[in-house]
This record gives sequence, structure tokens and C-alpha cells, in this order.
Amino acid sequence: MATVKLSLNTEQITEEFFEDTKLLGIVTTVKDYKFCWNLNNLLELDFRINHDIEIKLKRKRRLYFFSVYEYRDPNSSLCHYLYNNLYDGEFLLPEFKHLDFLWLMKNDTVTDEYLEQVKAWLREIPGVQLITELTNEKIKNKDYLIF
Repeated sequence: MATVKLSLNTEQITEEFFEDTKLLGIVTTVKDYKFCWNLNNLLELDFRINHDIEIKLKRKRRLYFFSVYEYRDPNSSLCHYLYNNLYDGEFLLPEFKHLDFLWLMKNDTVTDEYLEQVKAWLREIPGVQLITELTNEKIKNKDYLIF
């Protein structure tokens, strides 16, 4: 009897996940819970930690847990995900060690105007030092962001 090997096309899954997305990198001196509190209060959003999509990575024979905060825009299908890029000295995306958070916007078209508005909002938050847009080509380990 012949056996059939199934393989998972992770490249296609990654490509589909990042379709119609925008990603911002954020540098701040503020801890994750305080940063989300500022986002929620100053920008009138409702980011909440989502333990179901928390990123767990095994590195150096140890487990690392990267929290993910989620906000679903009630007026559209746009979803916002805020990834903590640092946990206990380890980085979710090692190629971006200078970034503290990654803000992913997906499931709806994000216009350049909206993205500039989000950047302007972020600049108003105390402790935010840098905001940069990340393109898919710059991310080496994008499969770490997929949940």
C-alpha cells in the first residue's frame, strides 16, 4: 500500500495572512500594559490582550511568550494587533531588536491617509520615540506573526 505525504505550504499561508496588511514598528519606553492603556484612553480604542493568539516560541531550550493585544474596529472589518516584540530578553523578530512593538492592521484596506493618521496619533502618546512602517520584504521571520 502506498503512503501519501502531505506537506503544508507555509509560504502560501504567510502570503495570504499578510495580504492587505500594514505593519508599524514602534519604539517606546513604556511597558505593554501601560502602552495599551494609553492607546485606549488617548485614541479611544479598545485594545485587549488575547491569550488565544499569544505567540509561544522555543529558543535556547526555553519557552518565550509574546503577548498580542487585539482591537476590532466596530465600524469596519479592520483588525488591529499589537505584538510585544520583547519577552525576558528575547525578541519575537530578532531582525528588529530596536523595536518594542509591532502594530499589524489587517482584514480591510488600510489607506495611506489612515496609516499617516495612526502615526500622528502614536506621536501624541507619551514615551513613543519612533514609528516606522515595515514592509513584508523587510521581515525575515514573518511566520512568527501568524496565529
